[in-house]
Amino acid sequence: MAGNSDLKKANKAKKDEFYTQLADIEIEMKHYRKHFKDKVVFCNCDDPYESNFFKYFAMNFNFLGIKKLVATCYMGSPVVGEQFEQLSIFDILPSEETTPKRFPYKIEITEVIDINGDGAVDLTDVEYLLRNKNNALSLLKGDGDFRSPECVEILKQADIVVTNPPFSLFRDFVAQLVEYNKQFIIIGNVNAITYKEIFALIKDNKMWMGYSIHSGDREFRVPDDYPLNASGYRIDEQGRKYIRVKGVRWFTNMDYIERHTDLDLYKRYTPEEYSQYKNYDAINVDKTADVPEDYYGVMGVPITFLDKYNPDQFEIVALGIVGSCEFTTNRRMEILDKSGKGTGKYTMNAKGTLYRDFNPEKDKIPAFRDEETGALYSSIYARVLIRRKQ
Repeated sequence: MAGNSDLKKANKAKKDEFYTQLADIEIEMKHYRKHFKDKVVFCNCDDPYESNFFKYFAMNFNFLGIKKLVATCYMGSPVVGEQFEQLSIFDILPSEETTPKRFPYKIEITEVIDINGDGAVDLTDVEYLLRNKNNALSLLKGDGDFRSPECVEILKQADIVVTNPPFSLFRDFVAQLVEYNKQFIIIGNVNAITYKEIFALIKDNKMWMGYSIHSGDREFRVPDDYPLNASGYRIDEQGRKYIRVKGVRWFTNMDYIERHTDLDLYKRYTPEEYSQYKNYDAINVDKTADVPEDYYGVMGVPITFLDKYNPDQFEIVALGIVGSCEFTTNRRMEILDKSGKGTGKYTMNAKGTLYRDFNPEKDKIPAFRDEETGALYSSIYARVLIRRKQ
């Protein structure tokens, strides 16, 4: 199974091109149906012959009332050659546009007709779509990158962007969507919540988590040359590779009804159960289910709390790291190893995060030792600081 280390390796090697499964797209998109009517939908990280985002919107073009569907493919897409050969694309493109395989192109769909009446759009239907005078396939002059001037011009004309952008470029991708004031539904890693730019959008209620993926992992198809580890992958009968990725989330700025459902609270606050941070005036809550119903001060909750976050019930105060919240103390600490022994290395404020007193009944080993007093402290995983609304 692909974890954070796998994603970092993929990012470093620029092999973070994951193809989202159609079932995952269908489950999420049903919560936004009303948003697509008469809109231009842009899938700007998608080879239409491989992308299930394109397939979903092509199949549901009429049902959703979409005005136009546009998809762009970047230079070097690993499936372009194979799929183009299947669809005899050189018969579709004007003869003067013949070029080597793996070139960037754009598909615009303004009309969808189910040729065989089976209710689905398959390769045969897609080929017809491209031959339909109301639809168009054309080569791009640039490399097809979402940041290229050509693709930015397409973006300006779009209403909604739906895709799975490269995880390594998530910040850049979101920044572009914000710059051009676009609605979006995109996939990213849950740890993106801790990026300064991303968290600022979430705090200001300009972006939030999608509906359907709140835990576990999801399977993605990967390019044929993707490096596979010893476990957590499969290869289907056609030789296509799939991996399972942890911590996947939908990110969006399009509202849906379920987002405004109150989180059920049942626990009562006690100082014994909810420890206080040493460097910030807030209590620590280890699980979303443990948010106390009778506490109205600031609480530090796991970043996965945002899966259940209702902006009508809570407000986001800050991210529990240096630069986002103002620490009340500034202690120099020795970093301890995994056995609790000193390393001779020092840090300030637990590497710039929230921390609390070491509790031998709850914690296996301490993470830090106060250089001045010798007190032991436990580190806290990334926390979002929240407060109940009255």
